[in-house]
Amino acid sequence: MKAVTDTTRKAYSDDYTLAQLHTVPAAELEATANRLLCQQAAMILGTGPRIICLDFVDIHYHGCPHADDGELCHTKPRDGTSQCHRYLAGFVLCQAKPLVVAVTPVRSDEPKSDAVERLLDHVAALPFEVAGLLADRGFYDGASIKRLDAAAAVALPIIRRGKQMAEKLDTTVSYWTEYVMYEGSERELRFPLAVCVSYQQGNRGKHGLLVRAYVACDLADRTPKEVEALYQKRSAIETAFRTMREARARTSTTDPVVRLLFVLVSFLVRNLWLIVRWGVLATPRRGGRALPVWFRFEVFREWLDHALDDTLCRKWEAPTNGVGIPATYGQLDAG
Repeated sequence: MKAVTDTTRKAYSDDYTLAQLHTVPAAELEATANRLLCQQAAMILGTGPRIICLDFVDIHYHGCPHADDGELCHTKPRDGTSQCHRYLAGFVLCQAKPLVVAVTPVRSDEPKSDAVERLLDHVAALPFEVAGLLADRGFYDGASIKRLDAAAAVALPIIRRGKQMAEKLDTTVSYWTEYVMYEGSERELRFPLAVCVSYQQGNRGKHGLLVRAYVACDLADRTPKEVEALYQKRSAIETAFRTMREARARTSTTDPVVRLLFVLVSFLVRNLWLIVRWGVLATPRRGGRALPVWFRFEVFREWLDHALDDTLCRKWEAPTNGVGIPATYGQLDAG
């Protein structure tokens, strides 16, 4: 923080900046950042239907809670700790414009479905229709599945447990079936199950049949194999989170609000890179714009460094594409 404030034009001191950050209400910060993410989405995604991937982002943490234990979650150990601050992010499935469109913090003392509810509230404000939701097995619980299913078509992998599920997976052919979760209880939930069978073909030294199953709500117009192919597209989300981590400011503060701010800013910066890459630098051509391979995220970070610090020398040139960002954003912003 001190290094940035010392080298940035017209910036407050690091002590004053941190003091002000500690006064920001978490709910107001989250709402403001998600409005900005919505505006970014409106700039280049248009109004057509989109598929959104949901995933948790864990930032490992070695310190103590700031106010209460519920601030911290637990995940796989890394760098000597299993504690983390956790965030739930929504990511648009789009090869050229994979924007993060919604983010919310997650507490360990709340059900996952509450975090899903907040994220979907942010998603509802986006300027396009949600055609589907892809989530990992961390969302495989009745309350989360119900909430996701109420918003759009859903695909997520099951967790292998219970005699009933074992019977469903004891097959050599792909097929559709129905699964009953919490059968006989007040929480009973029925949903379509897409069971997919494939050959491992020596992948990672393994052979024989591989049987996977997916919760597949409102996807009956697809085959089980097509459901699996759709779900596997969400692997691109890992690249989004990697670039976010490259931009995230490091801090030793225990305040979860300040740490949330740094995560939100890193997502916004990553989205700006994608907007500039597609809207300003990509070359127009038939079938879609050709993205500039030279414009990597680290190059964009150098641009930001130069803009913030006038002592740095400019070492790059970037011819624009002459097309720019569609005018619909300006119309939406004016409204």
